[in-house]
Amino acid sequence: MTLPEGTPETNGAVSAPDEVVWEPMVREGSSLSPTFDDLTRQRTKEIIARYPQSRSALLPLLHLVQSVEGHVSQDGIRYCAEALELTTAEVSAVATFYTMYKRTPCGEHLVSVCTNTLCAALGGDDIYARLQAKLGTDGRPLGHEETSGEPGTPGSITLEHAECLAACDLAPVIQVNYEYFDNQTVESAEELVDALQRGEKPHPTRGAALTDFKTAELELAGIFPDLDRSVEGPSVSVQTLRGAQLAMDNGWVAPPMPDEPPALPDLPEKK
Repeated sequence: MTLPEGTPETNGAVSAPDEVVWEPMVREGSSLSPTFDDLTRQRTKEIIARYPQSRSALLPLLHLVQSVEGHVSQDGIRYCAEALELTTAEVSAVATFYTMYKRTPCGEHLVSVCTNTLCAALGGDDIYARLQAKLGTDGRPLGHEETSGEPGTPGSITLEHAECLAACDLAPVIQVNYEYFDNQTVESAEELVDALQRGEKPHPTRGAALTDFKTAELELAGIFPDLDRSVEGPSVSVQTLRGAQLAMDNGWVAPPMPDEPPALPDLPEKK
């Protein structure tokens, strides 16, 4: 129990817990989890070796885990913790902070609908609502980060609404496995999802050819089985460069920096 002054009651002296000495488990013969095979362990070593401090490799390692499991499981958290000599609490804090790390298994494709202000006003909310209804079952719309179909199987889709996909000039936008499909309508979004469920992979508006969620996660981890394919395709659009083109055509340039910074205004008198 806790005493009134807030001090936990004890029956004797309280001693500190023994210090934990962490030993990395990413080595040959480790039985941490059969999910993470020798190839994954080798890739883990390659990723860690890129950083002066091993803990800096946590973000790409979590993407590597997702490329294997399709989400970040408790086994995946423990795997990263022991590979980097971190606690599972430290890894969990990162995995639950960033929305790109999924805690439940994803489908073959992750479909992200932007519902931030501009996309929402131009139809993003309508697109999301239509896809929720389309992918739901028994009259129940599919919820945020829920999956239509068996996770990981061909044609399965995880749907999410995204706060911003950084493409306001092409709103409303959808991403599939983080590749852009710009200037969408309710009808074109439905057609896109239909094609994904049929096993097709429509080419994004910009960027590389579409793959699947696990392959995209492997690339986010910094592993590129097919680098040429990963960088093919245009990465910008006419709309994105319109401002820069107008400035060039009209000879507009930003004013130069002054030699001396301008004086700051006087502070108002205190009343």
